[in-house]
Amino acid sequence: MSTEIPQSPSQPGVAERAIDATTDVSRTIGEVAGGLRTAVDRLTSTIEEARKPGGALATVAAITREAPLTSLFVAFLFGVAIARRR
Repeated sequence: MSTEIPQSPSQPGVAERAIDATTDVSRTIGEVAGGLRTAVDRLTSTIEEARKPGGALATVAAITREAPLTSLFVAFLFGVAIARRR
């Protein structure tokens, strides 16, 4: 018979767990930032395409320059229609 006391494997301390949690959060933030950067790049390229002559934003900009009050009224009505749906 042995007189040695069996020792359980050492568990990580509070500091080690905090460092692990911080590392995990840092990785997650990095992944989210990378995904957000990709989404912003795609949105930027889509807007640039729409601003080219003949694109949707170019057409809206031209109409707005020609009739600003009418465009404002249409935008107001569009906002009211969206607000009533909710």
